[in-house]
Amino acid sequence: MPGDNVKVAVRVRPFNSREKTRNAKVIIQMNGGTTTIANPAEPNEEPKKFAFDYSYWSHDSFSEQEDGLLVPDGPKYADQARVFEELGKGVLTNAWEGYNSCLFAYGQTGSGKSFSMVGYGVNKGIVPIFCDQLFIGINQKKEGGSKAEYEVSFSMLEIYNEQVRDLLNPSSNKKGGLKVRESPKIGFYAMGLKQTPVQSYAEIQDRMDEGTRNRTVAATQMNATSSRAHTIVGIKFTQKSINDAGQEMAKTAICNLVDLAGSERAESTGATGDRLKEGAAINQSLSSLGNCIAALADKSKGKNVKVPYRDSVLTKLLKNALGGNSKTIMIAALSPADINYEETLSTLRYADRAKQIKNVAVVNEDPTEKLIRELKEENQRLMDALKKGGLGELKDDDEEEKQHMTEEEKEALRKELEEEMQGRLRDTEAEMEEMKKTWEEKLKQAQSSAGNGGEREKKEARKTKPHMYNLNMDNQLSGMIFHLLDQTSYKVGNNKADSPPDIVLNGLSIQKEHAAFCNEDGKVFVEKSSPEAKLLVNGEPVISKVELDHNDRIMFGSNHLYVFQHPDLQKANPNKYHVVTYEMAQEEIAQKNGFDMSDKQNTDDKLVQQDLIDMIPSVEEANAMSEELDKKVKFEIVMLSARARGLQHGRTEVCVRVRNLECELEYVWDKDKFTRRKYLMQEMYQNFQEGEDWQLPDEKDPFTESPDTQVQIGSAHVYLQSLAYLIETKESALVNNYQGQEQGLLDIELVPCDDKGKELSEADDIFVEDPKDLIGRSLNFVLKIPGATGIPNKYKDVHCRYKVFLDTVDNETDKMGGSVSLEFRHRKYFNYKVATSQLVDYLSNGMLSIQVWGVQQSKQSPNAKPMNTKMMVDALKTSGDSAQSSSLEKTAYILQVAALKKQNQRLEEKIGQVKRIVEVAERHNKSRVQTSVLKQVLNAPTVKLSEMAIAKVPLDEENQHTCDHQPSQSSSVCVLM
Repeated sequence: MPGDNVKVAVRVRPFNSREKTRNAKVIIQMNGGTTTIANPAEPNEEPKKFAFDYSYWSHDSFSEQEDGLLVPDGPKYADQARVFEELGKGVLTNAWEGYNSCLFAYGQTGSGKSFSMVGYGVNKGIVPIFCDQLFIGINQKKEGGSKAEYEVSFSMLEIYNEQVRDLLNPSSNKKGGLKVRESPKIGFYAMGLKQTPVQSYAEIQDRMDEGTRNRTVAATQMNATSSRAHTIVGIKFTQKSINDAGQEMAKTAICNLVDLAGSERAESTGATGDRLKEGAAINQSLSSLGNCIAALADKSKGKNVKVPYRDSVLTKLLKNALGGNSKTIMIAALSPADINYEETLSTLRYADRAKQIKNVAVVNEDPTEKLIRELKEENQRLMDALKKGGLGELKDDDEEEKQHMTEEEKEALRKELEEEMQGRLRDTEAEMEEMKKTWEEKLKQAQSSAGNGGEREKKEARKTKPHMYNLNMDNQLSGMIFHLLDQTSYKVGNNKADSPPDIVLNGLSIQKEHAAFCNEDGKVFVEKSSPEAKLLVNGEPVISKVELDHNDRIMFGSNHLYVFQHPDLQKANPNKYHVVTYEMAQEEIAQKNGFDMSDKQNTDDKLVQQDLIDMIPSVEEANAMSEELDKKVKFEIVMLSARARGLQHGRTEVCVRVRNLECELEYVWDKDKFTRRKYLMQEMYQNFQEGEDWQLPDEKDPFTESPDTQVQIGSAHVYLQSLAYLIETKESALVNNYQGQEQGLLDIELVPCDDKGKELSEADDIFVEDPKDLIGRSLNFVLKIPGATGIPNKYKDVHCRYKVFLDTVDNETDKMGGSVSLEFRHRKYFNYKVATSQLVDYLSNGMLSIQVWGVQQSKQSPNAKPMNTKMMVDALKTSGDSAQSSSLEKTAYILQVAALKKQNQRLEEKIGQVKRIVEVAERHNKSRVQTSVLKQVLNAPTVKLSEMAIAKVPLDEENQHTCDHQPSQSSSVCVLM
C-alpha cells in the first residue's frame, strides 16, 4: 500500500532579548516553500537551501493589538490562525475520518516550539484551537440531527530523564514512572496512563491547566528543567454509529500533539571535552529520535537498515507517528539569529531527513463486538505466550530487528517481553471492563474525580483576596501554582513535618517548618519558622517578621519563587505596581548579591547580566543538591576576564568555581560545562528523591573531577613591542590567577635571531627605527621560558602553554613537579620568511599570554574530624578561608621578595635614565627638557628604547621660550635646577 510522506513545516520566530542585546543578524530567508540559511562565518559562501511543505515567516511584519493579539502587517507574516489552517486543520480532518495523527514540534530551547503548539494569552496555538474546533464540530453534528455518539478523552504525559509521568494522575508516578508496553494492534503505549473523558473545550482547558500545574510542581520539587522534558497531549476521538446491517460501529482516531525538549547540540551545551558528555539519560530520547529519523530516511531510499525504536521511551511512543499507522506532521522551530547558526542548521537538516519518511495510515473503524472479541482473543494469546515464553511475541515487522540481535540481547528482550505481556494482560482486562461502561458512566466518574470546582473558586478568589503565585523560567509554568493568604495564619513546610503545613513545598532546602504567614487586619506578614530556613523577600534575607507589599517577590529555599499579590493594595495605588517577571526577580537577587545589574552598560555587560540571571539560581540549586546529597562540594560564581582566560581581547565570562571541601581542590567550569553537569546532578537528585540507587563511582559522579584534571594556575603576560624593533626582552612576569592573586614569577625571554636560529644581540646592530621596515623581510626570533619561581607546591606536572600570532595549537613546555622553583629550559624558534603587516602590527601592539597549568595534589588529612557538607560550608564562612591563606604564606613571602628585587632593579634603571637625560641636556647647555622626552624614556620597555628616545628627541628652543612667556599654562617642559 503506498504511503504518505511526513509533512514538514518550518517556522522562524522574532529575535528574543538575548539576540537583540547581541545585535544579532538575520540568517534565515524564506520564499514560498524554500528556506535558506547563510553562514555568518563565511559571508561569501552560497546560502544553503532547503525545501519543505510549508515555510512560515513569523520574524517580523506584524503588530500587537491592545489585547496582545499578534496580527500580520502584510502577507509575509504567518500568524497562529494561518499555521492552524494549514497544519492543525489537517489533523482535525484526519480525526473525523478515523485516521491516527501526530503533530510534533522540534527545535532548540527558545526557538518557539511551545508558541506554535500551545501559544500564550490570546495567541492560541495548534493544541487549544484543535480541541476547541473538535467540539464545535461535534455540536454542529448534533444540531444537524446526527444520531451518532461522540466520545472524546484526554491524556497528558511528560517524558523526563527516560521516565514517563502521567500529568493528570501524579499519584501514579511511582518509582521509575509508567511502564511502556507494546500491543500488536496499537503499538507502544504507556501502561496505566489516565484517559479522562471530556465533553467540552472548557473541560479540556481545565485538564491542560491541571497537567501543567502538576508538571510545575514536579519540576520544582525534583529540581527538573522543563525545557529538557517532552510533553505529549493525547486526544482519543471515537464516533459510534449504527451501520446498515444494524451493527454498532466504532471509528477511533488517536491524535498525539508532541512538544519535544530542546534539541541543543552537544557542543553548545558544554558536552565537548567533558568526561560525562554521554552520561545523561536526559539526552537519550532526542538522540534516539534522530537515529530513527535517519534510519527511516535511508529505508525510504530502499536501504535495509534497522530502525532503533526500542532505544528510548520517546521513540517507542512515537513509533506509529514515525513509521506506522499515522498521518504525521513535523513543525521545526527556527531561531533567525546568526549566533544560533549551528543549532538552526542542525534543525533544518533534521527536518529535511524527516520529510523523506513514509507512513501508511488506515481508517480505524470496526464493529464494537469485534473490538471486544479481539480483546478477549488478545487475552488468551497473552496467557498462552506467557506459558511458552520465547521471542515469538515479536511482531512480523520486527523480525529484522531480531535478526540483528546477539544472544544476550535476545535474552534481555525475552524477559522484557514477558514483563510486557503480564502488563498487557492486566491492561486488556481493564479495557474490556471500560468498554462495558456507557459514556455517561465514564463522564460521571471523571467529573467526580476531577475536583476542579475548587480550582475555579480559587481563581475567582484571587481577584479579591491576598495570595501568591509561582514564577518559573518557563513562561508556560509561571502562574500555574497559587496559594490564598486570606486567613489568619498559614504554615509553610515540607511533607515530612510532624503536623501537615497549610502550604506544602517540597524540594531543595525546604525545611519541615520553613516559614509562616499571618494576616492581621488585611496586612500580610511573613517570617522564618526555622533558623536553617532560607527565605528571601525582594532578594533580601528575612531575619525578622516582614510586612508584604503587592508584587513582593518571595523565595523559599533554593527554587520556590513566588510573587505576593494584594488586590486591595493594587486598587488603592494602581500606577505604583508593574508586572513582575522571572528575569526581573532573578536580576534583583543578583543585585543584592553584589553584582552590577544597572541599565547603563554596554552590550558585553548586558550579556554578562543575562548570564548571571541564568547562573545564580542554578548555582544555588547545585549547592543545595550538594548539601542534601552530602557531596562536600561548594559552587561559587566567578567572573573571568579575557586576560584571565589568556586572551588579549574579549568579554568577561560568567563561570563557576568548584571547590572540593574535603580534599581542598579547586576547579573552574565554564557556563556550558556547569549547565551540562547540573542536568546530571538533577538526574542523581531525582533518583535520590525516589529512593533509587543514586550513588555513582567518582568517574561518573557529576559533582567530582578526576584527580588528574589539569587546572590553570594563572597566566603571565609580556608585550612584544621590543621584537618590532628587533630588541631582545627579558622579563620576570607575575603569574596571576583568575582572581588577580599572585601565584609566582615566570621568566620570559624574547630574542631576535637569524634564519638558522642563532641568537643576535645589540652588537649585531640589527635595530630598526620603524617597525614597518620589517614588512616583506624575513623575521626570526626565539621565545625562551627558563623557569618559574614561587609557584605553590600543591601543584605537580606544572607546565606552560601559549600561542604566538596565528598558532592554532598550543605550544607547551615540559612538565615539572611540585617545587617552588621550576626549571623549564624551554626554547622555541619562530621563523617567518616574509613578515606581513598583520604580523608587524601584532608585534607592535600585541601581548603574549602564557598560561601556567598543573595538577592539584589533595590535602585531605587522615585524622581530620568527620564533617558533612553543611558543616564544612559553615566552617568556611566562619574561617574566611584562613586555612587557605595560611598555606599560601610561604609562597606569598617568596613572591614579595622577588617582586621587591624586581621593583628595585627597575627603579635603579629609571634613575639611571633620568641621569642620562640630565647629562645630555648639560652637554647641550639646556636648562629645560620637554616632558614628552621623560614620558618616552620612563615608559620604554627596554634600556635600548630609552637610549633611542634620549638621543633622538630634540630639545626645542622655541618650546622653551614659549614656556618662559606663558608660565600660567600647563608646562610642557621640565626645569633642570
